[in-house]
Amino acid sequence: MSLAEIAFPPSQPTRAVIIAVLAVAILAAVWILQAFGYQPCELCLTQRYAFYAAAPLALLTAFAASRSAHGLARAGLLLLAAIFAANTVLATYHAGVEYHWWTGPTACTGGLTGSLDVNDLAKALDSVKVVRCDEVQLRIAGLSLAGWNVLASAALAVYAAIAARL
Repeated sequence: MSLAEIAFPPSQPTRAVIIAVLAVAILAAVWILQAFGYQPCELCLTQRYAFYAAAPLALLTAFAASRSAHGLARAGLLLLAAIFAANTVLATYHAGVEYHWWTGPTACTGGLTGSLDVNDLAKALDSVKVVRCDEVQLRIAGLSLAGWNVLASAALAVYAAIAARL
């Protein structure tokens, strides 16, 4: 069995299940990191939506393919490719914010502006902990988690697009 046959099995349902398993594995990885104390920022949480949507969509696509609804399964795979392509763009934006190539959302980046009352600030510090989007909490092999998400989402987008064509 060749590497191509392992990566792209002849069965369309199996290809869709592979996408579902990878989406769940990525979610499990970030949940484990969060359990170890790495709190996600606003952009990190937003990037997870693609995986939350992809896992059940991929399983529905596998079900459709197993029922010989190949046109519907192909549409599901193309939708998965679009979801992951959009997430690649979002993750690239987030990585750029982390590397300070451009500014991020004001809710989770930058410093304080304007006048502040010390009492209001003390109350806010007691009740709110903002995880900054422009500070990398963890690097693995030199890449931030947003950088790894760029690679993972792009790979899944390409995989889903190729799987739709097979």
